[in-house]
Amino acid sequence: MVERTYYYIQQETEPFRNLALERYLLENVPKHSCILYLWQNQHTVVIGRNQNCWQECKLQQLEQDGGVMVRRLSGGGAVYHDLGNLNFTFLIGKKDYHVPRQLDVILHALRQLGIEAQKSGRNDLIADGRKFSGNAFYESGGRCYHHGTLMMDVDREMLGKYLRVSASKLASKGVTSVQSRVVNLKELNLELTKEKLEQALIDGMQAVYGHQVQPYSQVWLDEEIIAAYEREFRSDAWRFGQRIPFSWETEHRFSWGNFQLQCQANCGKIQQAVIYSDAMDANLIGEMAAQLAGCAFGSKAMAQRLSQLEPRQEIADVCQYLLEQDI
Repeated sequence: MVERTYYYIQQETEPFRNLALERYLLENVPKHSCILYLWQNQHTVVIGRNQNCWQECKLQQLEQDGGVMVRRLSGGGAVYHDLGNLNFTFLIGKKDYHVPRQLDVILHALRQLGIEAQKSGRNDLIADGRKFSGNAFYESGGRCYHHGTLMMDVDREMLGKYLRVSASKLASKGVTSVQSRVVNLKELNLELTKEKLEQALIDGMQAVYGHQVQPYSQVWLDEEIIAAYEREFRSDAWRFGQRIPFSWETEHRFSWGNFQLQCQANCGKIQQAVIYSDAMDANLIGEMAAQLAGCAFGSKAMAQRLSQLEPRQEIADVCQYLLEQDI
């Protein structure tokens, strides 16, 4: 039974720090307590633990625009975060973990703000028949967290800009996100602000759990441990290194002939590349395929690797084409 409740409002918007802090809070939640962690990421695509980032995110476009892709501990689908989005995490011992009760905190908060919302399926919350919150879950060491998004005033154009699947064929064993009709809560309450929503959530926590909600003190945090977790979340080994084998294929007609590239990739690196072409220089085609083996999977890395070959118009054309594929 939950005997104490806490809240922690994160002021930073750096996604690696925020995920590291979430992990730390999970590992240090006191017995028979529940922590409500409220946080925001700026210009970020967050993918699930078992997702293929190239399938879910236009990575090159995101990074060119100053955004970042991060991989969380929990499963589920890819989401776009900006400062129009407020994220919540309930951190609690497994024996006290109860998703319906945790969702009731959110529903109570929204009713306080004049917004009627409902649970939909296992993972979503809807209002006005449209989704405003997706949820995901994680368990470790006898503790659990349940986190999700609350769309207040998200730039929905960005949802499509960065989460669209490339036109190139991509077959993966990873989990694929499902697109849904969404609504910003501010459409349903024009006076809504981040601060009002945060306070309503704290009030909802108190109403549902029946305890005075206390702030979780900054002095309880071990910054050295959090910094180590942040480095782990930031590392390419975590962001790209999940063992999700996949294939990628693209085809284009150049002035010098047809070009079809097929790649087998794993752990973010090309294991094998095959190129089919009717180009006159058969040796050059074989050299390009061999050059891509072991290369990091991504437009820039692949183009850079091919540019190391002896300069040829065919190579320049392929490099430019790859850079346009936004992978």
